[in-house]
Amino acid sequence: MGLFSWLYSLIILFFFFFVTSLSSPSPPPLCHPHESSALLHFKNSFTFYNDTFFCMVAYRINNPNNTISWNKNMDCCRWSGVTCDEVTAHIIRLDLTCSGLQGILHSNNSLFSLVHLQSLILSHNDFDGSKILSQFGKFSNMVHLDLSHSYFIGQAPLELSHLSNLVTLDLSWNDGLKLETSSWKRTVANLTNLKELFLSDVDMSSTSPDSFMNLSTSLTSLDLSWSSLQGELPENVLSLPNLQQLDLSRNPNLNGSFPQYNWSNQLKVLNLSASGVVIDLPHLCRKLNGSIQEFQHNSLEFLKLSSNNLQGSFPRSIFQQVNLTNLLLSSNNLSDVLQFDHFSKLKNLQHLDLSDNSLSLVSNSKNNDTLPNTLSELYLSSCGISEFPYSLRGLEILIYLDLSNNQIEGSVPKWLWNVGHLPIPPPKTMLFSISNNTLDGEISHLICNLSLLEVLDLSNNNLSGNIPPCLGNSSLSVLDLHKNKLHGIIPSHFPKESILRDLNLNENQLEGSLPKSLFNCKELEFLDIGNNKINGSFPWWLESLPNLQALILRSNRFQGSIGNPKVRHPFQNLRIMDLSGNEFTGHLPQKYFENFVGMMNATSNYLSYMQATSNFTYYEISLLTIKGNYIELEKIQTMLIVIDFSRNNFTGEIPKLVGKLNSLKGLNFSHNKISGNIPPSLGNLTNLEWLDLSSNELAGKIPWQLAANLYQLQFLNLSVNQLEGLIPRSRQFDIFTNDSYKKNFGLCGFPISESCNEDTTP
Repeated sequence: MGLFSWLYSLIILFFFFFVTSLSSPSPPPLCHPHESSALLHFKNSFTFYNDTFFCMVAYRINNPNNTISWNKNMDCCRWSGVTCDEVTAHIIRLDLTCSGLQGILHSNNSLFSLVHLQSLILSHNDFDGSKILSQFGKFSNMVHLDLSHSYFIGQAPLELSHLSNLVTLDLSWNDGLKLETSSWKRTVANLTNLKELFLSDVDMSSTSPDSFMNLSTSLTSLDLSWSSLQGELPENVLSLPNLQQLDLSRNPNLNGSFPQYNWSNQLKVLNLSASGVVIDLPHLCRKLNGSIQEFQHNSLEFLKLSSNNLQGSFPRSIFQQVNLTNLLLSSNNLSDVLQFDHFSKLKNLQHLDLSDNSLSLVSNSKNNDTLPNTLSELYLSSCGISEFPYSLRGLEILIYLDLSNNQIEGSVPKWLWNVGHLPIPPPKTMLFSISNNTLDGEISHLICNLSLLEVLDLSNNNLSGNIPPCLGNSSLSVLDLHKNKLHGIIPSHFPKESILRDLNLNENQLEGSLPKSLFNCKELEFLDIGNNKINGSFPWWLESLPNLQALILRSNRFQGSIGNPKVRHPFQNLRIMDLSGNEFTGHLPQKYFENFVGMMNATSNYLSYMQATSNFTYYEISLLTIKGNYIELEKIQTMLIVIDFSRNNFTGEIPKLVGKLNSLKGLNFSHNKISGNIPPSLGNLTNLEWLDLSSNELAGKIPWQLAANLYQLQFLNLSVNQLEGLIPRSRQFDIFTNDSYKKNFGLCGFPISESCNEDTTP
């Protein structure tokens, strides 16, 4: 009996394992050896650069794939970035985003042997000026192709048109990549399944905008921003029936009228061409004494046409796009009168930017004006607004509000500062700008309850009263109150955790001393308190601020000597230092000059501007004396490097060390009591565009090095000194008139009327 039980149990156990083996999935097949070998050859054809951290931060890419981890002893289907088909084990997806690949992609690369690929993503690598080869046309199964941000150049090949199964094509941000009309039209005509097309920063200057008419009707996303498009925008470019996102921004040569296509009435005619039947739906409805709801093209969610040259009126049909979340039309030539309540129909709108057009936004009625309460970003700069829009009261989740450069006048309405049930700006506001209006009244202390506020710009108004002390102890990154009538003192407490980067209080009536707690603002880049009544000694405690680039103390009541630093390397990143119009005394600060590293050997390959924040594009503004004129700069170029110590009581000689500051664009020591000779080392300032040493006690000859080397000099003033001898000549110096040298009674030669005798002629 025991033996029978044992045999019975054994049979049951065997049956269990047999059934289990039938129901358990078989292990996935291993990677094909020739494909594994192809991947390793592909990897070994490139070098690697360790810049993946920057790639992750700059482009918000998480967990970049790393081919360094590929191991020939491991199944390649388990390698990072590799996906295989579960049945055939062929490699169908290769995602090497931000993998540090560097080198030329040649036509015989083993990558092109992976013919089963359906998705290939090589974005954010460095292919070092490679061309997009015709071999890409071999990937007949390709559905997703992403070669963005990878330094490809040259003409995109016609063979891309062979990829008829493509759903996504991304060639964006390859500066030097071009698309021509002929190949582009054929490519577009064959990619009938395309849903997403991204060509931002691809050179399409020779591509006719008419080619948009051939785009796939399946298209949901189209990005042609920064692509040098030229000519007239086709009227029906927005009529793609499934289009959700369209970005044609930053094409300044793209012109014509704003597309007026009637999106709400697309299905006027139903063409059943296969059966030879054409039905006129509106006519049919009239015959049947019935009605039919017009076909609504409501798929559009994101529309960005900013910074082009579009003209004409604002299309009313846009208000029928009820799914629209982003409407960005800034910096065009649109001209129209719009009412705020027009936008009430866009119930999902989150981001609206109409700035810098010729639009006029008016309120229809104080009680009926409404804006979608979904708005979080609202930019209405230069929109002809004459009063505070009452509809702002309902925007409880608003984060960015820009009403600058309008004609809003009178006091800021109490409801704007109200912290009741509907506060405006609401508690989540991060950017609030109402600069360049004609507002008066005081800044309310309720504003201090905006705990998330990072940018506050109330500049260029008629605001009076004191600066609320709490603004020093706040979360602000930018505080811009310049050109108002504020009085009292600067807030005295700036905490150690301050993130303040830009403090601009220029042209007010502030007095007292500069608070020493500014030393706590380690992020401070820009400090402008010019044209006030601030007094005291030079604020030496600012020397150690590591990021300070601009220090403007002009036209105040500072006094005493400067230039005795308390730290080893003071003001290392300073690019603009304006101490003009004060009562400083003593010698020019030689120890500062030798530490102005930011003014030495500065280079830049592209035009950039001082920007105060990383979260927003907020450019710093300054008022400086440039080439003899007092100018307000709406943007400050990073390469604008200036020293202005004019209108003080400095004495002694000009230090020779100034000649080491070879990146200087402007140097102004005028209206002081500086003596001695002009040092020949100033001839090393080869980037100098203006030089003003007038109204001093300088003697001796004008160094010939100035004429020989300062070939970019456009403004020169050496008048009212004690200079003598022959004025040196050069092609650049010959543009200056007698005004540059007047009241130097010992000077002679061109351009002044006093000729030189034989003793002074070289």
